[in-house]
Amino acid sequence: MSTTHKVATYCYQCVNGPDMLTVEVTDGVATTVAPNFEAKGYHPADGKVCVKPYGLVQKIYNPNRLLKPLKRTNPNKGRNEDPGWIEIEWEEALDTIATRLNAIRANSLVDEQGYPRVAFTTGGAATPYFYMGTFASFLAAWGPVDQSLGAGGTVKCYHTEHVYGELWHRAFTVCPDTPRCEYIVSFGNNIDASGGVTSVRRHADARARGIKRIQIEPHLSITGASASEWLPIRPKTDPAFLYAMLHVLLHERSLADLDVPFLKQRTGSPYLVGPNGFFMRDPVSRKPLMWDAKSGGAVVFDTPGIDPVLLGEFTLAGIEVGADEQVWQHTSATAQTALEVTRRMVAPHTPEWAAQVCDIPAATIRRIATEFLEHARIGETIEFEGRTLPFRPVAVMLGKGVNNGWGAYECVWARTMLMILVGGLEVPGGLLGSTVHISGMDFDRMGSVAPHPDGFLDYPFNPTDKEHWESQPQNRHGHTTLIPIIGGGITSQLMGSTVLSWMRLQGRAAESWGKPKPPDLWFVYRCNPNISFSETDKMGETMATFPFTVAFSYTQDETNHFADLVLPEAIDLESTQLIRLGGTHYFEQFWDSQGWVLRQPVVKPQGEAKDFTWISTELAKRTGLLEAYNTMINMGAAGLPLKTEQYDFSLDVSKAHSVDETWDAVCRAASADVTGGTASDGLDYFKEKGFRVKPFPKINWYLYPRMEDLGLRFELPYQERVLRIGKQLAARLHEQGVTWWDRQLHEYEPLPTWKDLNKLWSEAYERSYGIKAKDYPFWLLTARSMQYAWGGNVSLQMIREVAANIAGHDGIMINARIAEDMGIEQGDRIEVTSPVGVTTGRALLRQGVRPDTIVMVGQFGHWKTPYAKDLDMPSLNNLVPMNMDLVDGTGSAVDAVLVKIKKIRS
Repeated sequence: MSTTHKVATYCYQCVNGPDMLTVEVTDGVATTVAPNFEAKGYHPADGKVCVKPYGLVQKIYNPNRLLKPLKRTNPNKGRNEDPGWIEIEWEEALDTIATRLNAIRANSLVDEQGYPRVAFTTGGAATPYFYMGTFASFLAAWGPVDQSLGAGGTVKCYHTEHVYGELWHRAFTVCPDTPRCEYIVSFGNNIDASGGVTSVRRHADARARGIKRIQIEPHLSITGASASEWLPIRPKTDPAFLYAMLHVLLHERSLADLDVPFLKQRTGSPYLVGPNGFFMRDPVSRKPLMWDAKSGGAVVFDTPGIDPVLLGEFTLAGIEVGADEQVWQHTSATAQTALEVTRRMVAPHTPEWAAQVCDIPAATIRRIATEFLEHARIGETIEFEGRTLPFRPVAVMLGKGVNNGWGAYECVWARTMLMILVGGLEVPGGLLGSTVHISGMDFDRMGSVAPHPDGFLDYPFNPTDKEHWESQPQNRHGHTTLIPIIGGGITSQLMGSTVLSWMRLQGRAAESWGKPKPPDLWFVYRCNPNISFSETDKMGETMATFPFTVAFSYTQDETNHFADLVLPEAIDLESTQLIRLGGTHYFEQFWDSQGWVLRQPVVKPQGEAKDFTWISTELAKRTGLLEAYNTMINMGAAGLPLKTEQYDFSLDVSKAHSVDETWDAVCRAASADVTGGTASDGLDYFKEKGFRVKPFPKINWYLYPRMEDLGLRFELPYQERVLRIGKQLAARLHEQGVTWWDRQLHEYEPLPTWKDLNKLWSEAYERSYGIKAKDYPFWLLTARSMQYAWGGNVSLQMIREVAANIAGHDGIMINARIAEDMGIEQGDRIEVTSPVGVTTGRALLRQGVRPDTIVMVGQFGHWKTPYAKDLDMPSLNNLVPMNMDLVDGTGSAVDAVLVKIKKIRS
């Protein structure tokens, strides 16, 4: 008789997890994925899942899976070289890795250039950390590991929002307060495709109650199709639209129309800016000064009972403190408020000016700015969990394409400025941060709030003063040396300039630092940088030079084609891990509970695939790191500490522990964490229940109450710290003879000045590639696919069936009128050429694409990954240049490129 049972687990294939689900198993075979309805009332989507988890069953039984360790026999590496794979046993594979690691440790953990000899690369915005068991504990036990060889980071993420959002309001990612918001202005934020099932649920509910969304983007996205209004903006001109909105609010409306109390009390708008561009300060306390309307004079910002003036110019005495403690003494200096400086900067940027730049009528820009202001309900309040808070139901959102590279600082600053002008930052209805990575632990956003002496949020910038600046890069992109705003914490490497890393390895950048050696051993896990990054042909050539690469892989792919060992892991429904869930985390992940959820084996691993915790423990044993490895697990590297003052479930550090023993201890610590120490249930409890949560106060969705309690201000509009740090960084680099980062240093402006990005791109291409920009008249852009997002299921037929129902998944989208002018018909094959590459695909004629734009969905272009290589899905990645002129001051670049097209056949 057949037996059937259901097993609870989770999906974290994209950053919007974990989504809780169940899998039905009949006679040991997984058959069906379904929502976990036990999560109703806890999970924002009540336990429902998006399309991706439904492919997990097919993933288990995919005939193209790698089920035994593979060893390369052909020493020559290249795209056209057959690796000569042979199957080996795990003992040989692990001993081979350990032998190399032990040789590295016996020699030196860093090479003669100071770079780690071991590197680790993963993708999916670090979501693989929620699948790799205790491997993070092994890496922590090992020592210095280079994580600068990214698989797409700082190009395909919301990079500028990550860093400046976290600086300004602890917002590594941002989100509208969707359940209460009434009006969203969205610049390409494709949340219905990128936000997971919770976003789909929350935005569907919002539309049902009448939310209005203005979608501004060059092509009609999935989200744009459900918006109230779509505006086809010219690519890379979003800052002009945003600056024109600021102009309307600051020049065409009176100050009284804005949220004056918010600006006075919760922002740096009244701070006085001196003649050298730094805040005027009290000579004794060095605190910034404001002009007090009550006393008619300058006072320090935290003087009780004052009435700060927001606009104007004043004469006063004081000091300015510049870079490297340079001090200017002023007995009588002219100073302007930060808001006045801002107001003057945006004065030329009228809607009429913007209309010429971004191809949107001035009347439309003015109307949207006005509607945004009117919907903000300035002056209204809401009672929330026993507290009276401002109610501002408006938000401005930015998509990935405007969040990276040149122009992104302007966009993120202008967006956040619009929010503070109406008092809509971190309050009910408005724009909220969701998590932190630089300034604190991602699960404790409120715990990251600490005061800076100037009255703003403190922030862990990398030092740029002479005494503490790190002149020696710690890895191949030198993030602690070059990019102060990303800090030096455990996640900061992932936010350094991965473009710089790969270009340095190719000998194309940072000439005074020299070309680095590749790592002696490179671990690659759950990523495919030879598909997901830029200039992929060059990427493959670079990977071929690496001495030894170990890939943990599900199928063969374009990156592990260059590996020396390919190891089969037990995948999503075959292995064990406990992770946090709930609270606030990434897009739309705003819960009223917080706790832990288990991923457990639904069926036995296929073939000889192994649980990653088992792999990690075996490597620790073979490299003499078992004690250090277990110590890291005990300290919390597997999720939370196993020993505190409240409990002790720590592992014996002297012996190896099984997968279940390890996670049983973690589960017991999690039970104690959730219950305040009253429970200590282990792995069996979580296998049965799936998850365990406790209430999470919704007041912690909003930073405003904490800022108010501590008397802190949002560091807007004027970025004095950025100015000072930039000048110091320039001095340090120039003292070392480094001038190749000078272009990036220009971005350290206290107020980001508008730049003609189309001109910037054209000039960079003409300078670097000797072309004429006018010969490349189209912007090639990409769009997010919910079905394929993060690339982990490109080899699944079921996902292809679903994706085929969504426009854009089978070719290159082009404006129908332009196609007609060029003699291109639906389905014709067209060739797309950039200054660095060429690809082909079928033409998809669409009305919802600007005439100067073509679009390719997702990251494809596969030539090795089974099934995916037969989909005939083109990718823009090989066409996007890695070019230092297009890397901004935070190290990011953008996956967009100027191209030309032609019809090649029907």
